Amino acid sequence: MLTYPWNDQSRRLDRLKLVAFLMLFLPGSRVAVAYAFDLLGARPLNEAIHQLGLWAIRLTFIALAVTPLRQILQWPRLIRVRRMIGVAAFVYAMLHFGLYAVDQVFDIAKIASEIALRIYLTIGFAALLGLTALAATSTDGMFRWLGGRNWRCLHRLVYLIGVLAVIHYCFQSKLDLREPTIMAGLLFWLLAYRLAMQVVGVRGRLPIAWVGALSLAAAIVTACGEAAYFRIALGIGPIRVLDADLSLATGIRPAVVVLAIVLALTAAGAARSLVVTSRKQRLGFA
Repeated sequence: MLTYPWNDQSRRLDRLKLVAFLMLFLPGSRVAVAYAFDLLGARPLNEAIHQLGLWAIRLTFIALAVTPLRQILQWPRLIRVRRMIGVAAFVYAMLHFGLYAVDQVFDIAKIASEIALRIYLTIGFAALLGLTALAATSTDGMFRWLGGRNWRCLHRLVYLIGVLAVIHYCFQSKLDLREPTIMAGLLFWLLAYRLAMQVVGVRGRLPIAWVGALSLAAAIVTACGEAAYFRIALGIGPIRVLDADLSLATGIRPAVVVLAIVLALTAAGAARSLVVTSRKQRLGFA
């Protein structure tokens, strides 16, 4: 019997999966409409390539964030959409690469030489190969064939893919590194969260105090990373960059954005814990 992606294991409609499925089409649809109506600037194909690649990276990060969100917000059903989001990241990455091939008039030799000679393309292509491997093994059948342990080991590659994607994005952005820096800070938080879970996690959850501490650490690492870049690339002293982070004189800096995102998650997790504890007390379970 045919099973649709928005169905649960009993082949019944899962509203969460349906909403996620529909939302995953929005970025690509927006790019397609903008391209059709000539709204992508002087180089529309280049802009479409850029936007699709950017969404491939964003969706990879959203897929990485599902497990921490599920644990912190105590929302177990969220895990149902992780596979869908990961496959969507692969689809957007393939569209990104496919339009690049169109831009190169499907000149395979030129595409291969560009990937081999340009380091940011080499890194991006390696990330694409990694996403391909994860998408190809994302089915229940592949999980059974590989075995749970091997499957989980393979799918831990997503963290390496996240690192490669951020590096690729940094090279590609060249001057405007605001969003790549934010992504780097969030990636640090995701990796640190996973490590902390292995060390101090309790019953599949990280104590909310640790979530808050990791939030501050991620913001500090983001600020220091940005300061190091400006020092190496432009010769700007790190104190000036850190001062800009604190004063907001040059706008909202990446470290502030990272701090706001992860602190908001921490606050939501703390509020959710209070609600769950209160509910248990009313029902006599605590």
